[in-house]
Amino acid sequence: MDSAAPSVKFRFKATTVVFALLCSMYFITYVDRVNVGTAASAMQRDLHLSHTQLGLVFSAFGWPYLLFQVSGGWIADRFGPRRTLFWGGLLWAAATVFTGFAGGIASLVMLRILLGLGEGATFPTATRAMHSWVPRDRRGFAQGLTHSFSRLGGALTPPVVAIIMTTLSWRASFMIVGLISLAWVLAWVWYFRDDPADHPAITAQELRALAVRSAPPGGAPPLPWRRLVRRMWPVTLTYFCYGWGLWLYLNWIPLFLEHTYGLDLKGSASFAAGIFLAGVLGDTLGGVLSDELLRRTRNLRFARLSVIVTGLLGALASLTPLFFVRGIEGVTLCLTGALFFGELVIGPIWSVPMDIAPQGSGTAAGLMNCGSALAAIVSPLIAGWVIDLTNDWYLPFLMTIAVLLLGTASAFMMHPERPLAE
Repeated sequence: MDSAAPSVKFRFKATTVVFALLCSMYFITYVDRVNVGTAASAMQRDLHLSHTQLGLVFSAFGWPYLLFQVSGGWIADRFGPRRTLFWGGLLWAAATVFTGFAGGIASLVMLRILLGLGEGATFPTATRAMHSWVPRDRRGFAQGLTHSFSRLGGALTPPVVAIIMTTLSWRASFMIVGLISLAWVLAWVWYFRDDPADHPAITAQELRALAVRSAPPGGAPPLPWRRLVRRMWPVTLTYFCYGWGLWLYLNWIPLFLEHTYGLDLKGSASFAAGIFLAGVLGDTLGGVLSDELLRRTRNLRFARLSVIVTGLLGALASLTPLFFVRGIEGVTLCLTGALFFGELVIGPIWSVPMDIAPQGSGTAAGLMNCGSALAAIVSPLIAGWVIDLTNDWYLPFLMTIAVLLLGTASAFMMHPERPLAE
């Protein structure tokens, strides 16, 4: 893993290649997560699962994902993104491949736990890498664009997995995606370096643009944990409220469309893909808007919070008409608008850990992503339980509206303009 640096001369800048690797990681990790939602109907029939059991399978990913947010971010700060993503990537690739061999509820839950274990440190680690490889005034854009690739993965997964399932089987879809994950892991460990200055392809111009870089892994002073937690808890709560809706979408949208409108696998996959494409646009636009507001106003808090609050309120407003329309076109428009506005949150809120804790951005990002990880546990599980209890597929969206209101309120308690060092 500590082999010599790549000697091949690339046409692209080293910063561009690193950023492309990060974008592809976000894409692949979301394919690994969303494929279970697309394959859920076939898995449910094949393995005789209830909606509650299916919700348990969905939520099993979230337990280790939550557990390894902070510890994974700390590992990235301590040992560097290169090694952290290498070992984590091996775990998530293996979990995805072996999901294709699952024989029942127990093995499915265990493999989803292994997937969460492998992916738990990915986004905090990527944030640590971006702190070194992305200039400060481009971080909102960088976070927005990388996350837009994750939503692109969410958009493309339903139709692609549907094709694989109809051509081969739902099991083959997991094996193929897992092998693609393994290929990314090998490319990452071969090309990436924790310190840009250590990369043989980096130019002096790129280093000047990066300006202040992070301390090398293990070189930063110990983090003041109590103050860090106190500063990050409003960010974590806000991200939990955003994540509640996201995980409802990722796991239940294909089944919602199938059961509510009688769509077959290909039909529900096509509608789900259209809904998720709105997230691609929202992710990118949110980061661009936040960076542009920062350049124009030099007011960091306004640049982050204005976009975050607009996104949360826009998602809430888009979901409200869902309960008054029943045609699939109107419902799809509501769901698409809600995801678009919700994804505006991503770019600015993932920049906040880098704003608050520059030398501990991996740990801070892990604390924040605990919110989404907790949502990954409770949102799909409660949705499955509510659907089994009431046979009402709209109630989970009503709960999401209430959670978005809470997130809007908690957003105003965030202060990214005050670095922890002060």
